[in-house]
Amino acid sequence: MGSPLRVGIVGVGKISEQYFAELPSLPGLQLVAVADLNEARAAEVAAEQGVVSRSVDELIASDDIDVVLNLTIPAAHAEIALRALEAGKHVYGEKPLALTPDEARPVLELAKERGLRVGSAPDTVLGTGVQTARQVLDEGTIGTPVAASAFWTSAGHELWHPNPQFYYTPGGGPLFDMGPYYLSTLVSLLGPVVRVSGAAGRSARERSVATGPLAGTPLTVEVDTHVTALLEHESGVASTLLLSFDVWSARLPRIEIYGTEGTIAVPDPNRFSDPVEVWTSAEREWREVPTSAGYEEAGRGYGLADMARAIETDRPHRASAELAFHVLEIMDAVLETAREHTVKELESTVDRPGMVPFGTAPADW
Repeated sequence: MGSPLRVGIVGVGKISEQYFAELPSLPGLQLVAVADLNEARAAEVAAEQGVVSRSVDELIASDDIDVVLNLTIPAAHAEIALRALEAGKHVYGEKPLALTPDEARPVLELAKERGLRVGSAPDTVLGTGVQTARQVLDEGTIGTPVAASAFWTSAGHELWHPNPQFYYTPGGGPLFDMGPYYLSTLVSLLGPVVRVSGAAGRSARERSVATGPLAGTPLTVEVDTHVTALLEHESGVASTLLLSFDVWSARLPRIEIYGTEGTIAVPDPNRFSDPVEVWTSAEREWREVPTSAGYEEAGRGYGLADMARAIETDRPHRASAELAFHVLEIMDAVLETAREHTVKELESTVDRPGMVPFGTAPADW
């Protein structure tokens, strides 16, 4: 492998903890600096990680940074990405890519113009769970896929997050927070979506922070808290989606793919390595299938490492801006059609990312 990509992180909130846990073991990456609007917090984290802290402006302009890892709140994703690209940096960001497709398009256009890469979470789809499900599907184990369902429910992130207000502002809610995991998985398994129809609403339940120093603080809800949609894939498969902050308990599956010869139970796409199960017309019972594809023991940051290796080998990276943009357009269309009680045809499309071979050693990426 060549010289590692030198990484600067903008945003050291809750999600950054998971990236810091993985970065030291990921090939092709070297953490150099961190930045945050809360510069005291950035300095504290920098000391813990053995790197330097800088202001956001300084980090983006730094000559010793090759890629900006953008872990800011959703409302700042596009702004930071554009600034980093203008400064000649590659960008990898947390989801969603931006708040709207119109906000995201300039990011893709500038990256193409400058010959730079943009990647986006979720990279959970690169783990052994979703990748094994994809291999089972592609092998024809359940015949031809006909339909799929995807469900995620909770009573709201305020029950565990110490500062959850941003989950209830544009760019949050169950659709924009959890939707990227489920939609990235559906597109990776079944291909792009061509048509969308949604229904959504928000409950009148009063919400407040449940834990930490802000416990008891009321939350203002600006987004839909219960979202459903019907998605038509280019392949003809119909997927049903349900995402909610209004469900105290449920026994729904995470993701299931229904085929002419059976069913695949796809594990939680917010995790990397849970087991895959299948039920076929020949066996007539559920069985766990052997892990057969995906990065082993993966964690947050594998998408960035995959992008670093793709830059070195001049191939497409898997957690791409194009995939993230398609997912963003799906989510935007779900909310638009829910408001207007219509059906919308999408403008974007994307190829399924290349499958991750099983047991791929980091040095072989």
